[in-house]
Amino acid sequence: MTHSVARTLLVLVFAVAVPAAAQKPVVLDPAFLDPQADPCQDFYQYACGGWIRQHPVPADRASRSSFSLLQERNRDILHDILEKAAVPSPGRSAIEQKIGDHYASCMDEKAIEARGLAPLQEDLRRIAGLQDKAGLAPVIAHLHNQGVNALFNFGSNQDAKDSSRSVASASQGGMGLSSSEAYFADDPKSAEIREKYVAYLQKLLERLGEPAATAAAGARKVMAVETALAKEALSPVERRKPENRYNLVKAEALAALAPSFDWKAYFTGMGLPGLSEINAAPPAYFRQLGEQITAIPLDDWKLYLRTRLATELATMLPPAIADLRFDFFERTLRGVREDPPRWERCVEAVDRDLGEALGQKYVEVAFGEKSRERMDEMVVALRKALERDIQELDWMGPATQKEAQTKLARIRPKVGYPKTWRDYSTLQIVRGDAVGNRQRARAFGLQRRLDKIGKPVDLEEWTMTPPTVNAQYRPPTNEINFPAGILRPPFFDLQADDAANFGAIGAVIGHEMTHGFDDSGRKFDAAGNLRDWWTPEDAREFEERAACVDRQYSEYVAVDPVKVNGKLTLGENLADLGGVRIAYRALQDTLAGKEAPKRDGFTADQRFFLAFAQTWCSNATPEALRQQALTNPHSPGRFRANGVVSNLPEFQRAFGCKAGQPMVRENVCRVW
Repeated sequence: MTHSVARTLLVLVFAVAVPAAAQKPVVLDPAFLDPQADPCQDFYQYACGGWIRQHPVPADRASRSSFSLLQERNRDILHDILEKAAVPSPGRSAIEQKIGDHYASCMDEKAIEARGLAPLQEDLRRIAGLQDKAGLAPVIAHLHNQGVNALFNFGSNQDAKDSSRSVASASQGGMGLSSSEAYFADDPKSAEIREKYVAYLQKLLERLGEPAATAAAGARKVMAVETALAKEALSPVERRKPENRYNLVKAEALAALAPSFDWKAYFTGMGLPGLSEINAAPPAYFRQLGEQITAIPLDDWKLYLRTRLATELATMLPPAIADLRFDFFERTLRGVREDPPRWERCVEAVDRDLGEALGQKYVEVAFGEKSRERMDEMVVALRKALERDIQELDWMGPATQKEAQTKLARIRPKVGYPKTWRDYSTLQIVRGDAVGNRQRARAFGLQRRLDKIGKPVDLEEWTMTPPTVNAQYRPPTNEINFPAGILRPPFFDLQADDAANFGAIGAVIGHEMTHGFDDSGRKFDAAGNLRDWWTPEDAREFEERAACVDRQYSEYVAVDPVKVNGKLTLGENLADLGGVRIAYRALQDTLAGKEAPKRDGFTADQRFFLAFAQTWCSNATPEALRQQALTNPHSPGRFRANGVVSNLPEFQRAFGCKAGQPMVRENVCRVW
C-alpha cells in the first residue's frame, strides 16, 4: 500500500477522533498524525504533526514530549502515593514515614520561609572561617558529604580495566554553567548567558549577606574561578571517550598533580584515610586545579564556595534564593516561563533522594509481572535479531565477529525493578527539615558509593529508580535496564499489536543493545572491561561508517544558527539506527512470514515505523533546543525519527518512497 492510500484513510480517522486528552494513552495513536503531510517528505511531521499541535509547551516547562507526558502520568501516581504517605498515622510503614515526611517537609513552604537561611549558617560560618588555603581540603570534604558540587566530583566507579571491582573516582566538576565550553564560546548568545550568570551570582551573594557595593565585584571573581576550572576540563564530546575518563593512579600521584590541595586531609574528611589509589581524570584538570588554588586569593575561593553551597540547596530554600536559581537555570537557560507546581518539584525530590523506597510503592500500583514476561520475550527476539545481523556483516572479520557475539550473549537484561530493594534504615528523615533531609539524603547516597571502594561490584544494583521514564545500557556491567516507568504507553502496552510494540519499546531495546557496539560502548568487552577487541582493519571499517552518521546529523539545524553536534550525538544516533533495524528484523521473525491484518488502515510495517516515530514527538523552547544541541548527547526528536528512517529501505518500501525524496538518502549510513 502506498502512503497516499494511508493518508486518505487517515483523514477519516482524524474526523472522528476523540480529543487526545480524553483518550487512554496507546502505543500508536492515529489522532497524533498529520494527514496533510507526506511521509516521504517529512516522516516526523506525518507521524507527529497532530501531536505537536495538541501539545504546546506549557509555561512551566522547557519542552513537552512523549517521554514527558508519560513522566507526568507517572508523577501523578507518585503524587497520590506521597500525599497519602505524608499523613501521620500509627499504621505508616517505615518506608511510608520516610517518603511521606520528606515530601511533607518539601511542601511546607511556610516552615521553609520561616527558617530563612538559617540552615546554611553553619556551613557559611565554616567557609568564612577559613584562615588559609591549607584549610580548603577539609571544608571541601564537608561540602562534598552534603552533595555540594565544588572544585571536583568525588565518589566511586567500576575500574574500567577491571570491571569486577570498584575504585575511588575524582573528576572535573564545580562549574555552574552547562559545560566547560560555555565559559569560552565567543558567539553573542554565549556571551549574553555568561553575563546573566554573573548577574545571578551577584544577586545570590547579596541574598547571602554580601554588601551590594562589593557583590558585583564578587560575582566577577566567582566567574573567574569557574572559568579557571573550565580551562582544562573536557568538553562534552571529549567526555564521551572512555579512555579520557580513565587515569587510575596511586593517591600520592594525585597529590603530585595538585600539591597545593591537602589530599590527605580531604580523604580523611571523606572517611578514607588509607585510600591507596584513585581514578583521577582528566589529569590536566587536576594539574590546573592545583595551579589555581595557588594563584587565586583565598577570599575569592570563599565567595565561590558560598555560591556553590546556596545554588545546590536552592530548591529547598525560601523564594529569595529559590526564585533566583529558577530565573537563571530555568528561565534563561531553558526558556521556562513559570515555576511548576511545588508538589511536582517535591515528588521529584523524593524520587531523587529516596528513589527505591518510593519505587517500591510505585511498583505495587503501576507494574504487572505480565509486562516483565512480555519484555523478556522481546529481549530474546531482539538478541536473536542482532546475533544474525552480526553474523551477516560483510565489513567485519571473523575474529571481531566472535568477540562481538560473545559480548552480545553476555548482555544482561534488567526489567522493571531491583530484585533486592535498597535499605534506607540508616537515613534520618526529619519532618520539617527540608534542607537537612536533602543534605542527609545526599550524604547517605555518597556514603553508599564510598562503601563500595575496593569491593566486588554488585551486578544486581540499579542506577535508575523504578518510576523513571528511560532506559540504559551500562558498559562496565554489560547490561540493559528498562525501569517499570517506561513500560507503559506510548512505549509499551500488553494490549498493543506486535508491530506497534516492536516499533516503540522494541526500538528502545534495540537501541540499548546497540549501545554496546556504538563508538564508545564498542571499546568495552563482554566482561565490561575497557579493552580493544577489534582488529585494526575492522576498527577502521567501523570508524568510516560512523563518520557517515556524524556527517549526516551535523547538517541538521537544532535551532538557528546552532546545528546538531554529530560527534556529541554519535553514540545515540548509532544506537537509534541499529535499534530500529534489529527491532524491525525481530518483528519480521515474530510474524514468521504471515501478513498481519491492517489496523487503522496501516500495514504492520507502517505501524512499526509510525510507533517508532511517535515515541519522539516533542515541542521545545528555542532555549532548550540550544542547550540540547550544545550539551546533550541526544539529537532532537525530529532528527531521531527522520534521521533513522531516511537510511532504511524497509521504511521506504513500507510508504512507497522514491529516490530523490527527502526520506530517501542518496548516501545511506549503516553500521549495524
